[in-house]
Amino acid sequence: MSGNIRNIGIAAHIDAGKTTVTERILFFTGVTHRIGEVHDGDATMDFMKQEQERGITIASAAISCEWRNYQINIIDTPGHIDFTLEVERSLRVLDGMVGIFCAVSGVEPQSETVWRQADRYNIPRLVFINKMDRVGADFDHCVEMIDSELAANPVKFQIPIGSEDNFQGIVDLVRMKAYYFHDLDQSEEEIPSSLIKKAQAERINLIEKLAEYDDGLMEKYLEDAKIDEEEIISSARKCIIKSFFTPVFCGAAYKNKGVRLLLDAITNYLPSPIDAGNIVAVDRDDPAKTILLKPSLNEPFSALAFKVVNDIHLGQQTFVRVYSGTLESGMRILNITKGEKERVSRILRIHAKRRKEIKKVSAGDIVALIGMKCTSTGDTLSIGERPFLLERILIPKTVTSVRVNAVSSPDKDKLGVALRQMGKEDPSFTTRIDPDTDETIISGMGELHLEVIADRIKTEYNLDIEVGEPKVAYKETISFESSGNKKFVKQTGGRGQYGHCVFKLEPNVDLGFEFINSIKGGVIPQEYIKSIERGIIDAMEKGIYADYPVVDVKVTLLDGSYHPVDSSEMAFRTAASICFKEAFRKAGPKLLEPIMRIEINTPDEHIGPIVGDINRRRGNIDNMRRFRKGSQKLKGQVPLKEMFGYATSLRTLSSGRANYSMEFDRYEAIPKREEEKIVEAVKENRKKG
Repeated sequence: MSGNIRNIGIAAHIDAGKTTVTERILFFTGVTHRIGEVHDGDATMDFMKQEQERGITIASAAISCEWRNYQINIIDTPGHIDFTLEVERSLRVLDGMVGIFCAVSGVEPQSETVWRQADRYNIPRLVFINKMDRVGADFDHCVEMIDSELAANPVKFQIPIGSEDNFQGIVDLVRMKAYYFHDLDQSEEEIPSSLIKKAQAERINLIEKLAEYDDGLMEKYLEDAKIDEEEIISSARKCIIKSFFTPVFCGAAYKNKGVRLLLDAITNYLPSPIDAGNIVAVDRDDPAKTILLKPSLNEPFSALAFKVVNDIHLGQQTFVRVYSGTLESGMRILNITKGEKERVSRILRIHAKRRKEIKKVSAGDIVALIGMKCTSTGDTLSIGERPFLLERILIPKTVTSVRVNAVSSPDKDKLGVALRQMGKEDPSFTTRIDPDTDETIISGMGELHLEVIADRIKTEYNLDIEVGEPKVAYKETISFESSGNKKFVKQTGGRGQYGHCVFKLEPNVDLGFEFINSIKGGVIPQEYIKSIERGIIDAMEKGIYADYPVVDVKVTLLDGSYHPVDSSEMAFRTAASICFKEAFRKAGPKLLEPIMRIEINTPDEHIGPIVGDINRRRGNIDNMRRFRKGSQKLKGQVPLKEMFGYATSLRTLSSGRANYSMEFDRYEAIPKREEEKIVEAVKENRKKG
């Protein structure tokens, strides 16, 4: 495997310029011959109809390019929180990341979320401060925010020459040269005299930072010996791969400024698959046991499926990151996660919506496989029988739901097919049938997420559908301990039904569902214990108090009895379900609602009305700080139920000058008055049903 591969992600807050940076990279590396623009709806990476209409990235798009004998596999990720799974699964399979920050806005909510996701996977990264030509651009302030809010330990590798309308070029602190940009041309010149002292001081800061981690460089620095460019690059590369600090670069991608220098930085400083080191897997049969896989061509093939896309012409495309070995088209591989064999009919190198067929793929590559039938997001693929599993991808919980139905009866079956396919492509999207109303309920990460899903169903599957009002994904839980004791006895003339359970129910805050079998002496045979647990889960999924799923409870099975003839798995499953409902109703049932973290950027003069409006929505603002001159950044929490349609209200309150973003934070108990309204509405619906 070559060390000249770079698997990188481009990630940031919405509108920081991720796709614009990527489009320039594709142009300068020769992949495209004209520059696609987001605002014109012709960006190479934003090829979905929904992306072009909204001017945002919705699905992560993969593409490969070459720069000075390096192969760079790029994934451009969404910036909107509703599509955070796309970022999560992309970062899971990447070796490095370029974080894009707007020079005006600095660190914004989704850039914080992305940074935390990258922390979770220990991904080395570099920063590109974009839009240096915008009014209000402040390079130094942006670096300070990256340090204070992300704890990223930023180190300047470049400084800008001017800013806003006066942004002329960039000083490279490693080469100690100035770079100026004229349309598509880049020229190297001497550093202007007005910036020499600042550049020298910043270069000393850079070398001192490197010397903290490099004894050889420290020795040369203390001896005041000459330190050349290659020594700095070599030392910095080692530090960045180990995430000791984060290098900072700058530019204005829309005006083509700084992008080629960014490409140099990607190849110089971000790791290859070899640099990323051994891959840690776990034993499938003993998850406590770890297995190390070497990123080598000589090892057996292993890969992780991180995305599934349904193509109208090709069928299912399964995107995989290859971690070891090689794979050729036509070979059979094993889906270790599901224990199923798959045949790879074709291998495709992806260029956004275009693709190139290749015959062989090797360790370090990111490609799409055709022919996979049962593989889904997060599955481990291999050749042979090695029972290991690669780390799966974290799937965020859904927080909002809507009702959807086909307008015409013949389209109902087609809608089911479309929803199943959407769920396979996007695990953060779920579907269920309401057993009382027989309505189809779809759930996702937010209003925009579900709006895009509905639009795709209409356009890609040519279905006429109706979408109901958004619903909140409430949960049920309990307040205190209780017990249940239930016999289920049924005689039908022949063999009867008999099951008897006694158990304790208690809160299990933030720990989910836990089932403990404390039966002794065989009063209930072992073969019925699983049925009891299944019966409890049945009741939890349906809900008891207000028809919402039950969470955070611990059930301890204490006693019971059985009949040698009449007892069965179904009898115990039914008894457990009834017993759980009885205990639940005695345990102080209550409703939980999703609470969202909200961040609002607003001019000073609109703070009062905005804070007052949040308070009226049962929210609170707990942090306020200077965002930039004349503006504040407000942070707080607010119930999701109160935030439907908030974008319109915020525009009205701020004359269109404020913006906001939200992400799920936690579940917490609903105030009693609000809870009573919800429960009453559920009772009314039950009567109608």
